[in-house]
Amino acid sequence: MRKNLLISVGLLLIAHFAVGQKVYQYSVPPGSADGWETKNLLAEVGDTTLLFSFFNKMINEDHQVHSILLVKDGKLALEEYFGEYSRDQRHDLRSATKSIRSLLVGIAIDKGFIESVDDPIFKYLKSLEPRKNIDPRKEQITIRHLLTMSTGLDCNDWDKASKGQEDRVYKQKDWLQYTLDLPMVRDPGDSALYCSMGVVLAAEVVSQASGMSIDAFAEKYLFAPMGIENVQWGHTTTGRDIIPSGKRLYMTSRDFAKIGQLVMNHGTWGNEQIVSADWIQQATERQTNLAGLDYGFLWWSIPFQIGDELKKETVATGNGGQYLMLFPEANLVAVFTGGAYNSEEDKFPFAIMNRVLLPLFIQPSHK
Repeated sequence: MRKNLLISVGLLLIAHFAVGQKVYQYSVPPGSADGWETKNLLAEVGDTTLLFSFFNKMINEDHQVHSILLVKDGKLALEEYFGEYSRDQRHDLRSATKSIRSLLVGIAIDKGFIESVDDPIFKYLKSLEPRKNIDPRKEQITIRHLLTMSTGLDCNDWDKASKGQEDRVYKQKDWLQYTLDLPMVRDPGDSALYCSMGVVLAAEVVSQASGMSIDAFAEKYLFAPMGIENVQWGHTTTGRDIIPSGKRLYMTSRDFAKIGQLVMNHGTWGNEQIVSADWIQQATERQTNLAGLDYGFLWWSIPFQIGDELKKETVATGNGGQYLMLFPEANLVAVFTGGAYNSEEDKFPFAIMNRVLLPLFIQPSHK
């Protein structure tokens, strides 16, 4: 059934509903004390036939999308939840947490806790040093290398034979020490391989540089100024204590959308500069190539159909369908959460954006 729904995105205009099926009704997202202004999406678009056909299918068929939110011109305009999921429920962001960690590194530099993204990591990791596979190249690993996943360590989450593959590391008692003890397989900066443990090290750099746990640092310098309160740090690994730097974020979809609007606004929320515009630019522009895609500081650049052309847009991604997508051309932020873990179905939101939601705001020129 889910696969059929994925295929049917391109056929949404043909909608026939059986007796007893639900009929989608759009509602303006409710205002709340969380800082979001809201607006009527239907006042922003023309023909809504495709929109209503799509959501009629979403509320009547089986799928693994948990929420879809759109922020238009800085105001929340669409907020839909499916199944048991709801507005106040925190969702596991999985690797989308990495993109938020990138913002925390930028804040740490802005605040003077870290001098430069090009500093070697051992300038700040005072209590840690390699004990195995001693290699002088490890002293050359910088914060930049952590953020671009180009440390040179044998750490590749997409290769089960890699000694630093995340599922292998999760079985270790000390994730940080184990990662630093991995063998070097290339020079730092040589090429990028997807390495979650490098991002854990980046969080620990912020923690040791600031003298605060990463959750306390995030609360003080990112979440509190933005009115983000319903947050939890956790991990699916059980049976052992996990240091704060190793945990990932659980946030509501509305708060996740705030992170997207912060980046869209070049680091500002309200009247406050939370993270410098310079850092936002560096974090979201191409720094390396990862899996054939442009990659910044833990933010992806992914092609979308924007009018007549494919354009690369800034995206935070997480296993299962956790996405934060930015479309400056339409002044639009999109949020998806989902449960299609370790499945190609977690790419469904890209089809939704390209075929249903983006056409509401960006039309081909028909030259």
